[in-house]
Amino acid sequence: MHSPHDPYVRVRGAREHNLKGVDVDIPRDVLTVFTGVSGSGKSSLAFGTIYAEAQRRYFESVAPYARRLIHQVGAPKVGEISGLPPAVSLQQRRSAPTSRSSVGTVTNLSNSLRMLFSRAGAYPPGAERLDSDAFSPNTAAGACPACHGLGQVHRTSEELLVPDPSLSIREGAIAAWPGAWQGKNLRDILDALGHDVDRPWRELPAGERAWILFTDEQPVVTVHPVRDADRIQRPYQGTYMSAHRYVMKTFSDSRSPTLRARAERFLAAAPCPACGGSRLRPEALAVTFAGRTIAELAALPLTGLAAALDGEAASETARVLTEDLRSRIAPVVELGLGYLSLDRATPTLSAGELQRLRLATQLRSGLFGVVYVLDEPSAGLHPADTEALLTVLARLKAAGNTVFVVEHHLDVMRGADWLVDVGPRAGEHGGEVLHSGPVAELATVAESATARFLFDASPAAVRQVRAPHGQLKVGPVTRHNLRGVTAEFPLGAFTAVTGVSGSGKSTLIGEITEDLAGVGRLVSVDQKPIGRTPRSNLATYTGLFDVVRKVFAATDEARQRGYGVGRFSFNVAGGRCETCQGEGFVSVELLFLPSTYAPCPDCGGARYNPETLAVAYRGRNISQVLDLTVEGAADFFVDTAAVARSLATLLDVGLGYLRLGQPATELSGGEAQRIKLASELQRARRGHTLYLLDEPTTGLHPADVEVLMRRLHGLVDAGHTVVVVEHDMSVVAGADWVIDLGPGGGDAGGRIVAAGRPAEVARSEGSATAPYLARVLP
Repeated sequence: MHSPHDPYVRVRGAREHNLKGVDVDIPRDVLTVFTGVSGSGKSSLAFGTIYAEAQRRYFESVAPYARRLIHQVGAPKVGEISGLPPAVSLQQRRSAPTSRSSVGTVTNLSNSLRMLFSRAGAYPPGAERLDSDAFSPNTAAGACPACHGLGQVHRTSEELLVPDPSLSIREGAIAAWPGAWQGKNLRDILDALGHDVDRPWRELPAGERAWILFTDEQPVVTVHPVRDADRIQRPYQGTYMSAHRYVMKTFSDSRSPTLRARAERFLAAAPCPACGGSRLRPEALAVTFAGRTIAELAALPLTGLAAALDGEAASETARVLTEDLRSRIAPVVELGLGYLSLDRATPTLSAGELQRLRLATQLRSGLFGVVYVLDEPSAGLHPADTEALLTVLARLKAAGNTVFVVEHHLDVMRGADWLVDVGPRAGEHGGEVLHSGPVAELATVAESATARFLFDASPAAVRQVRAPHGQLKVGPVTRHNLRGVTAEFPLGAFTAVTGVSGSGKSTLIGEITEDLAGVGRLVSVDQKPIGRTPRSNLATYTGLFDVVRKVFAATDEARQRGYGVGRFSFNVAGGRCETCQGEGFVSVELLFLPSTYAPCPDCGGARYNPETLAVAYRGRNISQVLDLTVEGAADFFVDTAAVARSLATLLDVGLGYLRLGQPATELSGGEAQRIKLASELQRARRGHTLYLLDEPTTGLHPADVEVLMRRLHGLVDAGHTVVVVEHDMSVVAGADWVIDLGPGGGDAGGRIVAAGRPAEVARSEGSATAPYLARVLP
């Protein structure tokens, strides 16, 4: 029996995902880092087991009615866990934030600022006091009535609707109209209304052009269609709809993302003329504090906002509210995010920025005795910002909390009090705890992939810098914080773009398009998910599943039964199990308790009906093939060329541990990015290709980084160009050319501080990157 003062969290028999009945003891009130190669099982231990169990226990104490309102993770597969305090998780969820979500709403700073204006703002003479809701663009009381609080209005113009005025209406001058029958119908109606549909658009009178494109009238006429020889077409009543009306209706009403995206091509967004883009009603904009409106303060970087509030307290109310605001801004600035403004929309933030904003909010909450579980807080962080992060984690610990961090960054590992190393390799070759103890003791663990990188002091091998076969000129770029920046990227070389968070790296590489001279084919690989539902998976995304289904359809058994390729898809009726519609699990509604997912009672999670599962290829049915890991499938399909090539590229980027049928919803951003890269690499490449990667090493263990870099350098050796945005100095050291942006973030950045070979950049004055790059160069 453990004493109630047992200072350890003790986990026994953890079997979540690939964990092999793990037992581990981790001390409380210290900073513990979980390490291991990608897919080794460290997240399964930290998040899937320890955090999931802490959350489950907490919810046991919540009233059943309230429990229904909270999204819960199920009970983890674990024998028992003792000594476990309540837990708070800060994961890199790429939730789908709306354009109404901003830095101010994520950090709750907007609430404090609105309260300040409501209670202590300077109102015009005779104006009545406004409630704090009236200063929010997201409420009916505060939103500008013209743009509904979005700050932008969408408009069309003749140039957008008719890109080529030399065409006639019959030749398709009105590009915004729908295709196929609907477009022909509108053309026939115009013809019936007496308009000349065969004259070039530019020759039509201006008044007639304006009516065709912008009228709100919807006249009804009888249309006599031109008869096709093989079809009898009867006259019908047709209703006219102008191009502008069609585009606006599609954009605002359509549920189809494709149709909406098409309509958006014919719209230009402009700041709302009523509120000037501030999103608020005139009454709210008439109130000022420190001589500025709330919209003007929300547009300042947080460092500027804190300065603007300094010493402005005329009343006791104002003093209390400004002090509260400044104390809330301080931890955000400390985490290197002082360049963000409150009105910056959440979708424009990186995953790392979003996680650090949440971390800053937690710092203010003043909780103690809690386990914080963090998922790679150093992702997307420049080494200079990582030092600030370690200070913040130390403060969470000093406040009496336990901090668990899943991390690949060597400096964060070195700063830990305790290290839990999971491995030795990924997937079924991992899932064991190799070491749980002080950092220095990991050096004696021979099978640890982490030890080799953590304690190896020998400098990186020097690469022979490649000579470029041309230059790609980008700019001058004026966007976000870049002001007329021009950059040159060498073609046929490996370029790393560096700089602190918010210095303008992503903005700069976002300007590289296929239209630029010298690019050829452009492949941009980002970390967005490869699918939002469990129906999308590794095999379907890479096109691998198409080949596998053909293999099954070609078996003798399938031929005898008359099964085609479609029979082996779990997304369409026919071969799939209809009870779960090919999902493999069903949702069980439990009154008052959260609904849970259980394996489908009919197919047991196999996704297919018994007739389909009766067809085997080399002793395995289609469901069993989907359960294979990439590594296992490579052996299984060794002599099916099309499948083998696809699997080889997945192995090349270090994804051998993923299952073919692993749902897209279970993949991390780094895994999604590597799957996209692999599906690009398996295509036959013709001519020069430029590969653009935004932080490709995020979420990768140093051992996996080596594998990925071999692959990327192989592309350059084959004559292609690779450009990466990168914070990992070992990757930057191996580049042919480095472009360093800065010197700071936000307004303090946006300039090219240094450009040249790694050794030259490491010597440059005024670069935040130089001292860290110099450390890894021999």
